[in-house]
Amino acid sequence: MAESLPPTRSRIPGSGLAKGLAVTLRTMTRKSVTQQYPDAQPELPPRTRGVIGLFEENCTVCMLCARECPDWCIYIDSHKETVPPAAPGGRERSRNVLDRFAIDFSLCMYCGICIEVCPFDALFWSPEFEYAETDIRDLTHERDKLREWMWTVPAPPALDPAAEEPKEIAAARKTAEKLAAAQADPGEDQS
Repeated sequence: MAESLPPTRSRIPGSGLAKGLAVTLRTMTRKSVTQQYPDAQPELPPRTRGVIGLFEENCTVCMLCARECPDWCIYIDSHKETVPPAAPGGRERSRNVLDRFAIDFSLCMYCGICIEVCPFDALFWSPEFEYAETDIRDLTHERDKLREWMWTVPAPPALDPAAEEPKEIAAARKTAEKLAAAQADPGEDQS
């Protein structure tokens, strides 16, 4: 048995060319919008990934960011320091002190893994993107430069006003209201 082929539509010669030219003409008639970059700074979206800023006060030198970096572009040096006891009769403690924190942006692939794994919120995305260098060796930025970029990090978005109040804040507010009511009416029996 011979299999029947579906009926073929007759194509008009040059119809594909006409469709392509129509798209071209539509695009040519639209007004182009070009921002002159150095003169007009672009409006960046809130979650722009520019460079990584370091909030040095939160860094505990746990090295998680350097260990998890797939490119091994984070360099951290530290030393241990002994801290005297907090109370008399206590024992001395040791803590890590950050000596060097550097990121080689010529190797970095901007994946954000270091920011995600940091348990102490010491690393943040900064929207800064103008850090080009003429020599690739100058793209390794030390902690002072990373700290400068920290101050360009935008504030986190506001909380949703319709969200439920956190349990801790609700408990603290209820306790404060009870104390205020007790102080306002001291003659009432408190049981």
